[in-house]
Amino acid sequence: MSYRIVSIDDFPDLESELEPLTYAVWPEFMLQDPVAFKYWSRLFSDFSMYQLALLEGDTLVGAGNSIPFAWDGAVDDLPDGGWDWAFDRAIQDVDAGRQPQTLVGLQIMIAPSHQRKGLSCDFIKALKETAARHKLKRLIIPVRPTLKHKYPLTSIERYITWQDNDGLPFDPWLRVHVRAGARIVKACSRSMVISRSVADWQEWTGLVFPESGRYIVPQALVPVEINREEDRGIYIEPNVWVEHQVG
Repeated sequence: MSYRIVSIDDFPDLESELEPLTYAVWPEFMLQDPVAFKYWSRLFSDFSMYQLALLEGDTLVGAGNSIPFAWDGAVDDLPDGGWDWAFDRAIQDVDAGRQPQTLVGLQIMIAPSHQRKGLSCDFIKALKETAARHKLKRLIIPVRPTLKHKYPLTSIERYITWQDNDGLPFDPWLRVHVRAGARIVKACSRSMVISRSVADWQEWTGLVFPESGRYIVPQALVPVEINREEDRGIYIEPNVWVEHQVG
């Protein structure tokens, strides 16, 4: 069966199929980001031409979401805010009528049944082509490293210095980006902030948090801070800024 990547702008009915795929790919707590809650629907109402779907025949097996924004500063000055910052900034830019120069990749997800087939590389290429088609200068992505969750006590700054025997990034997802021509810019240690009640965190993770402290949670890249006295669990996700040149 052949694969093709299409725009949601051309196939709007695919939007309704994205939610089951999202729940199949991401752990529950990653779907609770307040910035995503606030703005996600606008990706399809205002930026449908930047939303991509991977089809095997007529079956949805992957998706890539992105949004343009008016970032034309030095890439090395990108903030620690990462995903939340970029999404919020992009919405503010379009509402203010500012001309975008950069495309931000928000996520690439492949159905579990189709992972490890090299399809994520096709998405990176498609995002770069999308940026070029809309005359944007670069593609930047706050990348969520694939294996970081196995090393939650290692800082993201140190993790991204790890290399394999070929001198490429140790992390396979970062390695894919580098092989596709990306430059690893730096870590963004506060890419996404999820703060909810202890009961919520227990429901999402299936764990019990008897006392305040730092807890290692499956699929979380760093420990979750639990404060029983304030009934609050806070997860601050670190990502890695990567830059792809366009054209």
